[in-house]
Amino acid sequence: MKQPPPILLPLLRSPFQGELLAWLFLHPESEYAQTDLARRFDVSLPTVSREVSRLANAGLVAERRHGNLRLVRAETDTAIARPLTELLALTYGPLAVLGEHLAEVEAVEEAYIYGSWAARYEGQPGHVPNDVDVLVIGAADEDDLYDAARASERRLGREVNIRRLSRDEWVSAEHDPFLETIRSRPLVRIKLESGESR
Repeated sequence: MKQPPPILLPLLRSPFQGELLAWLFLHPESEYAQTDLARRFDVSLPTVSREVSRLANAGLVAERRHGNLRLVRAETDTAIARPLTELLALTYGPLAVLGEHLAEVEAVEEAYIYGSWAARYEGQPGHVPNDVDVLVIGAADEDDLYDAARASERRLGREVNIRRLSRDEWVSAEHDPFLETIRSRPLVRIKLESGESR
């Protein structure tokens, strides 16, 4: 079944295309094995291969073989690379950037994007959000979270607001209007991991 165009950036064919491009262009110094990309985005290897072939034919990504691996990286030596990177940072960038910054903060157990960005990601119509709201579960230091938010803002070109809850608050809070609202609306889990590869 064909997916509708993504709400975050309707110029793209699919949400996966947006996530893949954002990941590659927001990590331009790295190249990634297609098998690693399939695992990262929880899609099949043939899906990654088809999308990479389309993007390579358009000159947006570069491929090379290393043994049995097909390695992919963003093609940054083109006129479109800079504006495309900025557009991807504003739309699909939060998932590509927040995970690595939050992974560096001790005692972050889980993290989610909520609010208008999560709603657009899940397909609810509306304008591209001006900020990104993040919920962190754990005992992370507030100053470290503030630093992670500022570092993310520099790469995303938009405000990042982080709210921290302890594990107990997240699991056991009843009749908390904030949590009831959060749980009743889209929540997008952030993968806490480094962006580094080969």
